[in-house]
Amino acid sequence: MGKIHESLLFKFAVIFFVFTVITLAMSGISMYLNQMTSYKSEREESIKQVASYLEMVLSVDGDDFIYWQEYFCENYRTLLVPHNFDKDDIELARKKYENLYEKKYPGKVLGVDIAFKDLTDDVKIAYTVYKHEYYLYQFEQARKRFNLAYTEYVIPGAEKPGKSFDVMYALDSLRDERLVGGKKYLELGITVEHKIDEHPREWEAWSMGKLPSGFDIFDNQYGKDYACYLPLFIDGKKLGLIGVEVDIVKINKDILRSSVRQMLFVGLILVFAVVLLLYYIYYHYISKLSHLKDSVRLYSEGKNAEIVSDIEKNATGKDEISVLAMQVSSMIMELENYMRNLLETAKELRDTQQRADAMNELANRDALTGIRNKTAYDNEVHQLDWEIADGSAEFAIAMIDLNFLKRINDTFGHEHGNVAITKLCYIICHVFEHSPVFRVGGDEFVVILRDSDYRNMDELVKEFNRQISESSRDKNVNMWERISAAIGIAVFDPDMDSAVENVFRRADKAMYQRKREMKTLRNS
Repeated sequence: MGKIHESLLFKFAVIFFVFTVITLAMSGISMYLNQMTSYKSEREESIKQVASYLEMVLSVDGDDFIYWQEYFCENYRTLLVPHNFDKDDIELARKKYENLYEKKYPGKVLGVDIAFKDLTDDVKIAYTVYKHEYYLYQFEQARKRFNLAYTEYVIPGAEKPGKSFDVMYALDSLRDERLVGGKKYLELGITVEHKIDEHPREWEAWSMGKLPSGFDIFDNQYGKDYACYLPLFIDGKKLGLIGVEVDIVKINKDILRSSVRQMLFVGLILVFAVVLLLYYIYYHYISKLSHLKDSVRLYSEGKNAEIVSDIEKNATGKDEISVLAMQVSSMIMELENYMRNLLETAKELRDTQQRADAMNELANRDALTGIRNKTAYDNEVHQLDWEIADGSAEFAIAMIDLNFLKRINDTFGHEHGNVAITKLCYIICHVFEHSPVFRVGGDEFVVILRDSDYRNMDELVKEFNRQISESSRDKNVNMWERISAAIGIAVFDPDMDSAVENVFRRADKAMYQRKREMKTLRNS
């Protein structure tokens, strides 16, 4: 029993037990109090930021949003918006409207050549359905992305007797349905009476035309919520309120951040307690550890293994520190041997890495032309898809195909076909000198245009076609060097392209269209 009481493990266990009890009690109380005070202000700020984001989504449309709201308010009782739709359906609705508009008003710009009120009813309906689906989808995505209970766009009315006002729900992220002819459509224009004393911030936002401080707290069918309301102004006209609600009983990232701050506070307490602890044990235990530390430091500075004899000389007694000193001396000797082996291994690893880098470079290069190959293109596509996902993508894809390669191979041989491929590669790299070029097939090349080449793509395409035209008519070179090629280009559009593959298909389609045009010119 005496040996147990004399061991460092026992004494440290007793001290740290008392220390742990005290610090956990203090930190628990501190974390609770701090979370209660910080949660409300942090959640208020976060949902206000979401409201500002939704305001940007609506206000960026300008007059288009005003057209939608005016027509919606006048016709929501008869307007039929499908209850179930997704991003693809929104795209179809957009195309339906644009095709109908172009058919009836070719070449005319809405708001410039023709007023919205002068459109035919079928065009107005197609426009309003498309815009309603688009705006509602943005509100729903914001609710999901930021883990909110509710997002809405409402149009309040004037104050009524009894201190109340009517609120029309124009965009409701929780879809209600109605049946018309056996089909499901959105229930539109739901109007609810709100008491001013139950929704004071909502009424303040509407009547004062500014974002109020604080938020409404109330119970509804979805739980206990904090609600923030931001008035929407377009061209100086107050149109409605953007509402954002969050469920306050959910544990979220704000609570986690608050907890981390509290743990930092606990850390300060721990540091203070450790200082007291070290003061208590210094004269009993630290002297041996200090000598061992100095010996290890001398070894680390000079890497002199003779320090081992000094460590072993001062390792007196049978306590844990003396045992540790002996183990350290043994470790130093083992470390000496290990370091020698490690240096040799490191050299071998560097040599292996250099060989691996060289092989990787070869794996991404086309053997014939020396440019990047299909593997390198796939890696570039993966990177572009990440940029599309985070909203930072801006690029175009040019698809280029060599004409008559099979004829050259069959007539003059594959070695001359390779000459034609190499010459086309030279022209492509010369014209698109600031863009990566990939050989993705036997006679197919892809160029990813970015930065200056992206901005000047039209001039570069003209220059490419000019050089190809000159090459095909050059009588001073061999037949297989009179190359002909078709180019097709497509620009990434965030509203219609969810991946690089979409842009590639359009570029490929444009390239084949160019081939048909070139064939028509040759036959004419």
